[in-house]
Amino acid sequence: MSNLPTFETLYERASQTESPIGVAAAGGADETVLTALHQAAAWGWVKPYVCGLKNEIRSLCEQLKLDASQFEIVDSDSPAQSAVELIHQGHVSLMMKGQIATPDLMKAILNRETGLRTGRAIGQIVLMEIPRDEKVFLMTDTGISIRPTVDQKKDLMIQLIETAQKLGCSVPNIALMAATEKINEAMPETLEMPELIRAAKQDFGDQCHVSGPLSFDLAYHAVAGSRKGIEDPVIGKADGMLFSDLLSANLTVKAIMYTAECQFGGILCGTSAPVVFMSRADDVSTRLNSLAYALELVRNSLTASAT
Repeated sequence: MSNLPTFETLYERASQTESPIGVAAAGGADETVLTALHQAAAWGWVKPYVCGLKNEIRSLCEQLKLDASQFEIVDSDSPAQSAVELIHQGHVSLMMKGQIATPDLMKAILNRETGLRTGRAIGQIVLMEIPRDEKVFLMTDTGISIRPTVDQKKDLMIQLIETAQKLGCSVPNIALMAATEKINEAMPETLEMPELIRAAKQDFGDQCHVSGPLSFDLAYHAVAGSRKGIEDPVIGKADGMLFSDLLSANLTVKAIMYTAECQFGGILCGTSAPVVFMSRADDVSTRLNSLAYALELVRNSLTASAT
């Protein structure tokens, strides 16, 4: 049983929201974006702002038989910039990547004067659920950093731990992912892992367990550890997986997405507000999953700031 909530639980929590939370979609002329936001608004999760060309958005709403009055449509030929402005103006608490290319989205987010920079490493954290094995775990960075530096990995690891804690996992188990469980000079990423473990210990003390290098089988399946004769508190119990580069992270997450019976959602970390961030090819259920995931982070951040 996982220490992290299932998507069913996240949906239940989102439905208990006292008042809808504002969300801005960058690139709203998309069937899955409009359908997901329309449904989320009907459930009382969100107040949706949709940024893009107004005529295209209204035309698509008509085709989909969606009530366009449920959306605040922001007519814009720079939808990502418009969505970021809505965050700065306080109208919304989070942003959603819609039908827009990632470079265009990131250009608006990374703008030094008007973007969502915080000085922290920006990465994608995917929440993955595999019901068959009763597993729920986080994976990063699956979408942004091609070859993160050691300092960027430290920051991504810290944000991975913080995200797990915001989702209710008080002492997360974090696996530093590699192709082996032994430090190997031929695999430079493994040489950095003792430093990452020390950094986690320094920042979190006993409030997390970080181990590595660990191969996927060890991080995921306790039997693999017993067969290899390896004992470690993270083996078979990883709440979060930190990958060394985009190649390994992206191949792993997409292999799971397309071959396993699973549910998943994704957000960007390192921004001043959560950004629902998945592929333009994703379906409505994945967008709703990502929204429920992001809304939980927003609520917990609001609760923390109020105490």
